[in-house]
Amino acid sequence: MGGAMLQGWIANGLAPSAVTVLDPGLADDHASEWKDLGVSVNPTLPVRTAKVIVLAVKPQIMGAVLEHTQKNFSFDAESLVVSVAAGWTIGNFETVLGEHAPIVRVMPNTPSAIGEGMLVGCANGVVSEQEKAIADSLMSSVGETAWIDDEALMDAVTAVSGSGPAYVFYLAECLAAAGRDAGLPDDLAAKLAEATVSGAGALIKASDDNPSELRINVTSPNGTTAAALDVLMADNGLGPLMRATVSAAARRSRELAQ
Repeated sequence: MGGAMLQGWIANGLAPSAVTVLDPGLADDHASEWKDLGVSVNPTLPVRTAKVIVLAVKPQIMGAVLEHTQKNFSFDAESLVVSVAAGWTIGNFETVLGEHAPIVRVMPNTPSAIGEGMLVGCANGVVSEQEKAIADSLMSSVGETAWIDDEALMDAVTAVSGSGPAYVFYLAECLAAAGRDAGLPDDLAAKLAEATVSGAGALIKASDDNPSELRINVTSPNGTTAAALDVLMADNGLGPLMRATVSAAARRSRELAQ
C-alpha cells in the first residue's frame, strides 16, 4: 500500500529526492526501481529529520518497524506521523511516540496507485490545521478523501473501502468463471467480466444517479437482468453475504488493535 501511494504522489509532482524509503525486506529489483527514480532507499548514516513520516506496513510488524524507524529518523514534535495500518490505533502510537506526537491515521486502498483511491483520515488532538492540510494534500493527490472524528469507525472504513477492492476483484473472478461455465472461451469470459466490472464502476462515478437507481434503470421487467437479480437479491443472496463479509473484516480490524 505504501508503494501504491508513493507511486501516486510522485506521479502528482512529489520530488523523489524528498523521499526516503526504509524497508529492509525490500526486494533488490523493487529497490532499484525506486532508486532509479531518485528515491533514497534504506540509507545509512547520516540520519535525517523528516517533516512527514508515513508508516505503511502490516500491523503485525508495526512495533518492530517503529523501533527501526526511530533509529533512522529524528522523531520530534514537528514530525507528522501518518499511519497506514489496519488495527493500529492512535492510542497505540501515542504509547510508543508520546502523547504530544501529531498522528494521523489513514485508511487508503490500492486504487490509490492510479489516482482512484478512497482514503479516510482520523487525527489526534495534537494535529494542527496546517498538519491536517498536509495530510489531506497527500491523501487527495491519490484519490477521494474523507475525515472522521470517531476513530472507532475506522474498523468499518477498513472493512468497506480498505479491503473492498479485493471483494470487487473476486467478483470479477467469479463472473469470469461463471461465463466459462456458460460456455464462453477463457479469454473472452475474462475480458467480459473485467470490462463489465470496471465499466460499471466508472459509470457509478460519472453518473448523478446512485447505484440503486442505475440498477433499476438497467433492469427490464421479466428480463434477463431481473432473473439474475432474483438470485442475487434473495434472502440468502449477495446482501447478507456482503454484510457478513464486512462484519468479518471489521472484527479482524478490531482484533489487530489488541
